[in-house]
Amino acid sequence: MERSTRQRAAIQGAIQRLERPLSPGEILEHAREDVPTISLQTVYRALKSLTDEGVIRVVEIPGQSPRYEISGLAHHHHFRCDCCGRVFDIPGPCPKEIVLGLPKGFRVREHEVTLFGRCADCPEGEGGAARGGCGPGCSHGEASGRGRGR
Repeated sequence: MERSTRQRAAIQGAIQRLERPLSPGEILEHAREDVPTISLQTVYRALKSLTDEGVIRVVEIPGQSPRYEISGLAHHHHFRCDCCGRVFDIPGPCPKEIVLGLPKGFRVREHEVTLFGRCADCPEGEGGAARGGCGPGCSHGEASGRGRGR
């Protein structure tokens, strides 16, 4: 087990505080609120250690880099905003209709459900993170670098 450091505590604290899957960049941004000099390399080292110890888990979103959330959460799914790029937890079990529709003899081992759309914080309009933000008025998207996850 790695010794506890201010940097590691800031990283773990950011993941716990925001209560949603975070990218390493988001973790760095929020950990810097506690430790302004923390580096991305330190974040990656701590993420590996915290994952190996089972404190956090990797969240895979199709077409995205891994994100991280606290381990041991109740069963849930994810929602990725097309505009700001943030990922949110959606509580609840898998809809039974999905399992009931399986062909005869199929057995589910595990599943991941990710919904895609626009979060409540993003204004309506053209754009998206890949095009430089949500559109007019967007100041929180990943492209702007301001306000993610706040």
